[in-house]
This record gives sequence, C-alpha cells and structure tokens, in this order.
Amino acid sequence: MRGIAAVPSGDTSPEGPVDLAALFRRASRGDESAFGQLYDATAARVHGLVLRVVRDPAQAEEVTQEAYLEVWRTASRFDPERGSPLSWLMTIAHRRAVDRVRSAEASSRRDSTWHNQSAVVDHDETAEAATAALEATRVRAALHTLTDVQREALELAYFGGYTHVEVATMLDLPVGTAKTRIRDGLIRLRDTLGPREEGSIR
Repeated sequence: MRGIAAVPSGDTSPEGPVDLAALFRRASRGDESAFGQLYDATAARVHGLVLRVVRDPAQAEEVTQEAYLEVWRTASRFDPERGSPLSWLMTIAHRRAVDRVRSAEASSRRDSTWHNQSAVVDHDETAEAATAALEATRVRAALHTLTDVQREALELAYFGGYTHVEVATMLDLPVGTAKTRIRDGLIRLRDTLGPREEGSIR
C-alpha cells in the first residue's frame, strides 16, 4: 500500500470527480487497480480524520493503513443503499482510530495499576471515581439506543471534536441534515438517560 505523504487532497483526479461507488464494486472483486484509485482519492481525508482522533502522526499512519486493509478485505459488504462510499470508509477509519485510543488508554491504566492499588485513597475521591465510571457506563449504553446514523454523527461531533460543517463533509451530507442527526441523537440520549438526582449514583 502506498505511503500517506504522497496522497492527494480529495476524491478527485486530473480527469475529474472519482466514482467511489464504482471503485468499491471493482475492488470487491479483487481489482487492485481500482483499490489503488480509491486509496489515492480518499487517503488524505481518511488520514486527516484519524490524526484528529489519535493525535500522533506515527500512529495515525498505522491506523490509516489498517483501515484500508479492512476496506480491501470487506469491500464486498458495502451497500450503497445504506450510505455513501465515503461515509462507509470514514466510519471504518473512525472506529479504528477510536479503538487505537482506547487500547492506548487501557495500556496506560494497566501500567499504573500497582500504583493506584497501593495508594491510600480518600473515601470521597473513591466515591467520585465510582460515580464517574457509572456515568460513563450509562452513556455508553445509551449510545447503543441511537440509530446508526445518529450515533455516527454524534461520535464525530463529540468524541472526534469536529464541527457540524466538518461532520457534514465527512459523511457527505448537507449541513442541515448533519445538525438534525446530532440534535435528534442528543434528544434521544437525554430521554434515555433521564434526569439524574443530585448526589445519586445510578
């Protein structure tokens, strides 16, 4: 697979816009040339998304390569009726990037386990940590109640740190549609989580 530094900036070529759906179909049949064109047309945007999430250039390159390897292996699963090719590709890349961040955080927690277990922790601090952990669990569970399109938009906006305009661009949507998905997702999250009583742990 080609290096990230040499990729172009968008899904166009000197001949004009690239038909990503057609490239996906050809790549799903093992057409390496089509996959190369797909990579050239989209890698800069994919790498930019990954870099925003992992915030480390070396890891961003690795994750980008992993994302395209997954695309090569699973291109036959792409269904144009469920979304655009770019949206599908960006979703795979974002998931890979988030997995890398979570893995790094888990490794860091393992490295500090002995220190945390050995330290004398004030009871109030323990309660705060327990509350935070339970709240995070509730939010993760609530995210699974959203539709796929709502969760995708919310993750980009609030976990990826992107603006509504950037989310719309990544998902190949009108800005108004992206805002609606984010707003509807937030409303559904609020309704799922419900009001939280002061000082309670649920």
